Amino acid sequence: QVQLVESGGGLVQAGDSLRLSCAASGRTFSSYAMGWFRQIPGKERDFVASITRTGASKYYADSVKGRFTISRDNAKNKVYLQMNSLKSEDTAVYYCAADPSTAQIMTVRRPDYWGQGTQVTVSS
Repeated sequence: QVQLVESGGGLVQAGDSLRLSCAASGRTFSSYAMGWFRQIPGKERDFVASITRTGASKYYADSVKGRFTISRDNAKNKVYLQMNSLKSEDTAVYYCAADPSTAQIMTVRRPDYWGQGTQVTVSS
């Protein structure tokens, strides 16, 4: 399996930016499509963004498209989520995820591997 560790969460004001990072273990990182999900207490974990193995294609939830950017650096075994123009409704625990399938599938199916999550809080 691949092990994932998120970092970069914190407390920011609405309109601010934040970058989340996810470090993956092993040397097979490039074999996985990667993604970010988020969860609000009492609600299900929802898809945010995903990226293909090479980074050639990216997918976003409608709620974040134009504000968030997912990227990856396979040489460093890392995936990032750049979050701009943050809104209070972006407040959630953000989870890094990996799946041996496709990034597009992540938009409709839960991936196989998860990180522990990092809290993002946006004050209004």
